[in-house]
Amino acid sequence: MPAGDAAAVGLALGAGVAGSVQIAVMGTFGERIGALQALAFASCVQAVLTVFVLLALRRSVAGFGHGAQQPAWLWIGGLMGGFIVLSITIAAPRIGSAATIGLLIAGQLVMGAVIDRLGLFGLDRIALHWPRILGIGLLAAGAALSLRR
Repeated sequence: MPAGDAAAVGLALGAGVAGSVQIAVMGTFGERIGALQALAFASCVQAVLTVFVLLALRRSVAGFGHGAQQPAWLWIGGLMGGFIVLSITIAAPRIGSAATIGLLIAGQLVMGAVIDRLGLFGLDRIALHWPRILGIGLLAAGAALSLRR
């Protein structure tokens, strides 16, 4: 496996761990101050942190201008991020972290397969073979089973 691929796998696994912690924390945070308030506060923390990291690593915030010059459909990532955080903030206290994570991952895997199959958003087309379909089905079944308490 090339070093870049290994780094990507490590980052993806780390994001999975971070996402699980985020689900638990945001669920509690949302219960304490309200889901929209928790989303707004977390978004502000993220914005401040990323601006500091951007300044430290790139010594400029010119990337904001470059982002604003891109087609508006590319900004969907920010909208989806807000929707995800709001959704997990509401779902986790009601159905639990494991069910929230299972459903989130099942939804991501299904949509990821659709995106790959159709080559959406400028990505390469990747065929949908039986092992992938089986994996999606098993994950969906696991997510459904995680709803049982």
